[in-house]
Amino acid sequence: MKLICDFPSPKSLPDKYVLPPEKRPCNHELQGDLSVALPVIDLQGALGDGRRQVIGEIMEAGKEFGFFQAVNHGVGEDVIQGFREAAAEFFRMPAEAKLKHYSNEHNKHCRVFSGSVTSHTDTNDIRYWRDCLKLRCYPVDKLMHHWPSQPETFRERLAKYAVAVQELAQRLLRLIAEGLGLDSRFFEGDLTGGETMMNVNYYPRCPDPSLTLGIRPHSDRYILTVLSQGDVSGLQVKHKGRWIGVQPMHNAFVVNFGLQLEMVTDGVLTSVEHRVVTNSAKARMSVATLIRPNMGSRIGPAPVMVNGETNHRPKYRDFTGSELIEAYEATAGNREALLEMFRIHHAK
Repeated sequence: MKLICDFPSPKSLPDKYVLPPEKRPCNHELQGDLSVALPVIDLQGALGDGRRQVIGEIMEAGKEFGFFQAVNHGVGEDVIQGFREAAAEFFRMPAEAKLKHYSNEHNKHCRVFSGSVTSHTDTNDIRYWRDCLKLRCYPVDKLMHHWPSQPETFRERLAKYAVAVQELAQRLLRLIAEGLGLDSRFFEGDLTGGETMMNVNYYPRCPDPSLTLGIRPHSDRYILTVLSQGDVSGLQVKHKGRWIGVQPMHNAFVVNFGLQLEMVTDGVLTSVEHRVVTNSAKARMSVATLIRPNMGSRIGPAPVMVNGETNHRPKYRDFTGSELIEAYEATAGNREALLEMFRIHHAK
């Protein structure tokens, strides 16, 4: 069995998913103050007189948490739930139907894989507790023929979802641009012109959640991620050295800022580490949509972010989208290590 969801229900966690003690989730690392939670931002206000307030809330969330939950975002519940149902049905299909798409080739337009390795240099082959359907989802017309044809509703529902989430992401980026004092269209073009990536993450029930993780601690690499996490918790965000659980909200999207956005804003907005814990009671499925740059384009701090202050010198150098991917793989998504690769050390 190549996918965890096809395992016979194990009574104990298979050895290759047991993390070293220092990498396991620990209760003492959790934020004990239950009043600390991600901001919830009602986007409906951005359509009228409340636009400045919504922009201010997004900017504050970006500086403090690097995350927020978006409600009244304009994506229909039927679109969200329709695709989630089709994606869940994909993982319920017989093993042989799913394995037609199985591959460990990273450049494939659509592939299923399982149990990401904890380290590409570790010979022990220890893995995380996750199955994933990874595909390029936008532009729809260009990419749809690569998507699974089963279940029958999958392509139609993904097309509707991908278009709606892409539009939401662009609306959010226009609000962010305004909040930064940039032209509202600043993030259009090369900064978001790459093919949009989607990870449909499936975390089966885990025999012992204390010994493993679904996804390692990491920051997202690109400009913006829009996540539908469903009604089962598991996502945790690092805040002031401790992990806070992101409580599921019906029909909400979790929005997080990536490393590309942190560098384009020259550190004004922050990308934050997050991870996924497993649970023994319920399977969990999340749908992450990652807005990506044109891979050959030059990316760097927005001039107004640098020139807006007297004698301010940029913190980060220019880079290409391809360089960003290479650096991300080399650092395994470690925020500080990746930022250091692009940081400019000015002489004092």
